[in-house]
Amino acid sequence: MMYPFMTLDDNTEIVHSEMRPDGTVKVYMERPDEKLGFRHATCYLPGYRWEDIAGFTDQEIARYQEVIESTAHLILQFSQEGGFDNAANL
Repeated sequence: MMYPFMTLDDNTEIVHSEMRPDGTVKVYMERPDEKLGFRHATCYLPGYRWEDIAGFTDQEIARYQEVIESTAHLILQFSQEGGFDNAANL
């Protein structure tokens, strides 16, 4: 299951998975694109391993890396609590 996390000012949607048994969390980004349909990329936490990047520039990925690094603690927490909407104490 994927949980909504954040929409950036460029309309990129960020969602994340539940924490997997191996402790990783899939973070997926996509943004509508007239030519491609959607630009998309996947980053796996906690190692910040990027895969399946389509349509995003290196500069965009660098920006998304900064966003993910600054919020990784929240993503990891929410991935264990059923997403933001189910997170306790928020």
